[in-house]
Amino acid sequence: MLLVVGRIGRAHGVLGEVTIEIRTDLPDERFFIGAALTTDPTERGPLTIESARDHNGILLLKFKGVNDRTAVEKLRDTLLMADVDMADEAIVEGEYHVQQLVGCAVVDANGNSFGELADVLNLPGQDVLAINTASGEVLIPFVKEFVPTVDLDNRRIVVHPPEGLLGASDE
Repeated sequence: MLLVVGRIGRAHGVLGEVTIEIRTDLPDERFFIGAALTTDPTERGPLTIESARDHNGILLLKFKGVNDRTAVEKLRDTLLMADVDMADEAIVEGEYHVQQLVGCAVVDANGNSFGELADVLNLPGQDVLAINTASGEVLIPFVKEFVPTVDLDNRRIVVHPPEGLLGASDE
């Protein structure tokens, strides 16, 4: 399965280095010299890492064949993806890949449908579930108090939204 592991940010310097927004818990296993990453959009890749370094807490990568600032600016906002065998992934209980969750039915404790999970937003304070409902998008913090059950086998996520989040309908 292809997993998004990063997003290309702005150019750094004039020699083709670029900042990377890391979207993986295992950056050392995904961003190493020689790693070939699939891209979205696909026509921008694949990209092979020529060098990788940390600069004040920011990952900087240089890709083979991308040798100047102009070339790297054309890659900005490209998603970087790695092919990962989910069966080989040692996932700790309570940790999930976003791709495993997107599309799951979101229900309350009684089984009433809220909608479908559209995305998991990785915000600085915590992850947040973005749920498509009949009345629009609803965001719920992805914490045990509000999301007590994630059932990947049945593709269901049980939520107990904070009081008032859904207006009068959740009283």
